[in-house]
Amino acid sequence: MIGDDASARPQHEETGFEQTGFEQTGFEQMRPRVTVSRPELTLPVAEADAGMRLDAFLSRALPSLSRGRAAWHLRHDHVRLSDPRGRLKPSHHLRAGFVVHITVVAQPAPSSAAEALPLDIRYEDEHLLVVHKPAGMVVHPAPGHATGTLINALLHHVPALANFAGDEIRPGLVHRIDKDTSGLLVVSKNAEVMVALQKRFAVHDIERAYVAVCLGRLRQDELTIETLHGRHPGERKRFSGRVTEGKTAITHVEVLGRSALCSLVRCTLETGRTHQIRMHLADRGHPIAGDALYGGVRNHPKTPVTRPEIIALSRLTRQALHATVLGFVHPVTQERLRFHDPLPEDLRTLVAALFDGRSDL
Repeated sequence: MIGDDASARPQHEETGFEQTGFEQTGFEQMRPRVTVSRPELTLPVAEADAGMRLDAFLSRALPSLSRGRAAWHLRHDHVRLSDPRGRLKPSHHLRAGFVVHITVVAQPAPSSAAEALPLDIRYEDEHLLVVHKPAGMVVHPAPGHATGTLINALLHHVPALANFAGDEIRPGLVHRIDKDTSGLLVVSKNAEVMVALQKRFAVHDIERAYVAVCLGRLRQDELTIETLHGRHPGERKRFSGRVTEGKTAITHVEVLGRSALCSLVRCTLETGRTHQIRMHLADRGHPIAGDALYGGVRNHPKTPVTRPEIIALSRLTRQALHATVLGFVHPVTQERLRFHDPLPEDLRTLVAALFDGRSDL
């Protein structure tokens, strides 16, 4: 799946911050203008904002703030309300006609530095390389993960990546997969190849297939899940297909096997949204095994049939999702490249335990 660190968002600089209005971002009307009295921002609560949660209001008004970061500002007394009945809590519902004052405190921006870390390269030429990312490794530096990332390792292996202009945090990175997902990624070595590959991703001219173990027995042998994609309204770290606004997300699912408690599936991406496979399977009631964020850790009824599967599932330390196939046309040579990454040991062990010793993936 693309996307491991969707929470890494651009930060405004702590000094020199100035905003005189809001851009339209899918809402019916322009957001109210903001007056600035450094270092404090004044945000008026319009009629359209009445009843909105305080953290959601701050996140929508200031795109650099996630709702979690807005809650941090509330906890650390960087927010004031003119409403005498207002409460400095994320869940406080705003009343129109009042204003919210916030002093924006920027997070220290992570920086990418070369590190001599193990790097599992499956293909490399002068233009690009394809690597296997192990589960547990973050793709690029972000708050909380300043070092030890795939990008840190790539900068050591390809020092020229440091010359990428405009993206010092993710140089050469064409796409992403989540921290606890393993599998294949393509990385460009120069800007021209980067642009060409990104265009192919944009028009869905990339072959990407994943193998996953999900909870429950899927009834259909094959299905296509097509939904919108957006932030979950109640849990901001999650995404949901049950939203009223968002981009289209399409996943093709093929069932490869069924056990008493689980299904073994191959998921082919037509689009590549953040957490797309995790979201789609969870929305269908079949979260990926081990995926705590989307409900993939459960207590199962113990019977003589399910007991061995419960033991195998309990040994899983991450979500059972692996990016197994990556295919694309080389942007320079025009050669069709296709790579297959077998399941890593932890998922091979799980699949063998649940699906009659199967080991052909």
